[in-house]
Amino acid sequence: MATKNRFKLNLGLKVIIGLILGLIVGYVSKEVGLKLEIVGKAFIQLIQMVIVPLVFPLIVLGITGMHDTKKLGRVAFKTLLYFEIVTTVLIILGILIAKVTNVGGHMHVGAVDTSSLGNLAKGIDFGEFFLSIIPSNIVEAMAQGKLLPIIFFGIFVGLALTSLEDKAKPVITFFEAWLQAMFKVVEYAVSFAPVGVFGFISFSVAKYGIGSLLSLGQFVGITYLSFAVTAFVVFPIIALIFRIPYKELLKRTGDLILLTFTTRSSEASMPLLIHRLEKFGVSRSVTSFVLPTGYSFNLDGASIYISVAIIFLANVYNLPLSLDQIIVIIGLLMLMTKGLAGVPSAVIVVLLAAAKEIGLPAEGVALLLAVDFFVDMGRSALNVVGNSLATVVIAKSEKSFHFNAEDK
Repeated sequence: MATKNRFKLNLGLKVIIGLILGLIVGYVSKEVGLKLEIVGKAFIQLIQMVIVPLVFPLIVLGITGMHDTKKLGRVAFKTLLYFEIVTTVLIILGILIAKVTNVGGHMHVGAVDTSSLGNLAKGIDFGEFFLSIIPSNIVEAMAQGKLLPIIFFGIFVGLALTSLEDKAKPVITFFEAWLQAMFKVVEYAVSFAPVGVFGFISFSVAKYGIGSLLSLGQFVGITYLSFAVTAFVVFPIIALIFRIPYKELLKRTGDLILLTFTTRSSEASMPLLIHRLEKFGVSRSVTSFVLPTGYSFNLDGASIYISVAIIFLANVYNLPLSLDQIIVIIGLLMLMTKGLAGVPSAVIVVLLAAAKEIGLPAEGVALLLAVDFFVDMGRSALNVVGNSLATVVIAKSEKSFHFNAEDK
């Protein structure tokens, strides 16, 4: 037990050291910083290589662990309902904070380069999105790392194994052993996190610098204020309602949140987060379904960011928004912030679509791309916090959460 505690504490400390060294190297030598991008990318790919081999057996074992289809349906309904309610509340919260602070109200912009928008997807085809959940080729879906088709297929495999009862035991035993092996691979991969963070931060500082942050400092500041209100006011209220030890949850997952913040990648923490939540007291049957699903449907950071960004752009371009327009924006974002994980440059795509809906120019979205690196760090970290809490909430509602105060 002591060894595990030391590992978790040391991981957070090493990530901070990697962050500081990356800032120094990227600032002092732009040439060296740019070359270190490969180090950060290597770490992310090290994590990505284990996600599909980990998530698929988790889903299968999660379904077989539920033993009946009624529980699966109940958990799925609660999960999607919770995601929709919370993200809608956060969209409204982001709009309120942006309106109260009048973010962007005193900023004047000149000509803005829109070339950075040229390669982005132009919109989201919802019919195509829903069809993409059903994999025509599961091997191809796995090769591309698409979580929703993998979850869909995993549910059916789990149901099939449940129906076979004793005949399925050899397959279930294999998946259980495979899962333990994958957790060990994750442990090896995460040990390289400080090096990966060092490479990512060095590259990012060398490429983007800190000048872009200063020029749009108000937007970045208000966005982070919204993130903070969510993490330290909204989430604690939810935790209080469901009697969840939120402070302890943050303490147990703090190093993974920091890892996500510095790498700007939720995927960097997901495999270990699944294991961490199980140790926290959440049953595997709930964790294996809710957490992977949350990575596509419960992007709390993105919900807050887009709502603040819309009001910011409206203020910058002096476009007063009526109550009817704000209601339309809320409804639009309620739909468009779901399933973002499957769309390239997803947050920017949604922002472009919402801006166009109310008559805002694409130039404004291009303006925000200058500081997207800085905002994306907090956005990604908040997604991890939100999905961790969501998993525990659903488990608590199913009486599948037994807080483990011993295993820290």
